[in-house]
This record gives sequence, C-alpha cells and structure tokens, in this order.
Amino acid sequence: MAFTRSDDGDKSVLSLSGSLDATSVEAFRALADALVAEGRRHVVLDMTELTNIETPGVAAIVALYKHTREIGGEVRIVGINAQPLAIFKLLRFDKVFDL
Repeated sequence: MAFTRSDDGDKSVLSLSGSLDATSVEAFRALADALVAEGRRHVVLDMTELTNIETPGVAAIVALYKHTREIGGEVRIVGINAQPLAIFKLLRFDKVFDL
C-alpha cells in the first residue's frame, strides 16, 4: 500500500492506493495516530485507488474514526469502490461513513 498526505489547516487528506492489509496496516496506523496527536479534526480518506482492504485495515479505519470523533472531529471517505466498497457495505459501514 502507498499513501500520500496533504494538509490544509485542520483538514488532512490521505490518498490510499493498493491494498490495506496486515502487511501495510502498521504504516497506516502510525499516520492515523499522528493525525490524532496533531489534533487534525477533519480527515478525508480518498480510496479511489485502494483495490483491496482486509480486516486489519478496516479495524485501523474504525480506530481512526473513533479517535477523531473523541477530539470533536470527523472522518469522511471518498472515492471508495470495488472490493473495499463491498466490504464496507457488508459491514454496514456505508451508513456510518455516508457512502
């Protein structure tokens, strides 16, 4: 998995590509923890180029969602499609993230 980060004020956009799985999730968690520690209250996850997500990746996104909400923020997901969208719908996260 690869990701890029861009910041604008208290908003951060993370563009994810490839697969968010057990081998790549630690890098994502480290970045998510840094966003929360920095007080980034508006996080957008751009999943346009994300082709695959597995359980550890879903768990890391849920953790980011919870921690961001704890500091009064929000996490939005944009561009989700294919397998990641199917997983989110199966878990009914399409309602949580308003997909």
